[in-house]
Amino acid sequence: MSLIIAALGVVNTLALSVFERRGEIGMLRAIGLERTRVKSMIRLEAVVISLFDAVNGVALGVFIAWAIAQTGNRPLVLVLSWTRITNILALAAVVGVLAAVWPARLATRLVVLEAIKTE
Repeated sequence: MSLIIAALGVVNTLALSVFERRGEIGMLRAIGLERTRVKSMIRLEAVVISLFDAVNGVALGVFIAWAIAQTGNRPLVLVLSWTRITNILALAAVVGVLAAVWPARLATRLVVLEAIKTE
């Protein structure tokens, strides 16, 4: 459930980003940027957003787990599973790429002259 909510958050962020940067994307397309490059740009932005949020979430989760472990009478040892953390970050990158599909389509289907006219 949290992955679906995270994916929807990334889609919403990227769709707003594409909407707000219509003029910039139109200008880039007018000077020769190909549609595939626009899609790559949006995908990269989605992966950066997803990984940034995943790293923050893992760091906050580890800190909270450490803080809770220290509150007892006997301090517990915190054991981190690096493979699980790596899998979570890889999954976040995949979710970012999948979440970028719709906003990337929006960005590539902009009519260049109308996008430039909006500025």
